[in-house]
Amino acid sequence: MDYRGLVGGTALLVAFLMTAAAAQAFEDSKYPNLKGAWNRAYPGGPRYDQTKPPRRGQETPLTPEFQARFEANLKDQEAGGQGDFPTWSCISPGMPMMMTAYEALEFVVTPETTYVLVDHINETHRRIFTDGRDFSPTADPAWVGYSVGKWTDVDGDGTYDVLEVETRNFRGPRAYDNTGAMLHPNNQSVIKERIWLDKEDILHDEITVIDDALTRPWTVMKLYKREANQRWFWREDVCPEGNLLVGIGAEIYYLGPDGYLMPAKKGQRPPDLKYFRQTNNQSK
Repeated sequence: MDYRGLVGGTALLVAFLMTAAAAQAFEDSKYPNLKGAWNRAYPGGPRYDQTKPPRRGQETPLTPEFQARFEANLKDQEAGGQGDFPTWSCISPGMPMMMTAYEALEFVVTPETTYVLVDHINETHRRIFTDGRDFSPTADPAWVGYSVGKWTDVDGDGTYDVLEVETRNFRGPRAYDNTGAMLHPNNQSVIKERIWLDKEDILHDEITVIDDALTRPWTVMKLYKREANQRWFWREDVCPEGNLLVGIGAEIYYLGPDGYLMPAKKGQRPPDLKYFRQTNNQSK
């Protein structure tokens, strides 16, 4: 049997795979190394502006209407309620809250798309399209919005330094963090970001929110540090499992360990049971 054709074909296949691998390695070298898990670089719990204390200390530049709503939200939370914090019901935190890094972020960079992934409440992920497209006129609104970005070579050394992103096309409700400061329900937010890795291996996200609930664009700097553990354990978090909050109408209750509803706030009225047959235990 003549094996020359088989050997020649195999050699061509090997050469093709080696060329493809080399091309991929060359392509990867143009982008910053964002592999691994990224956590908040500031100590303490997650908050939108990492440099300021939570709640009123964030100094969110809200309009008078939404400042009043925020104060009512804080009062409700202090009484045991959830206020305007939307994710108690397991909906996606969306943008910009997911960039708070309440759990570790993962960045996956490809030439056409940069992905941002976080596991908490549910699996939330962003696709930042870097393939030259514009905003889609037919895309469904989403809690993470629709993100279009561009990698730029700032210093002209042939490698990309900064990812510039603009995100639109939202659905809601959305908040900045668990204090419940909310974005405008018209969901016309525009969020702009500049993301870059510095020489100290700190990842920066300069994020600006333009929203009708704000008196001005709100810009904060988020810093993330790469975890030293190269084999980070990505925890699965399924929000409906073990969620003891139950929403009925405009009220939120707790599900007690005995399976019965409990009030979440002092003096909270029970839900209306008009569709259930009422029985008098004393008549039994």
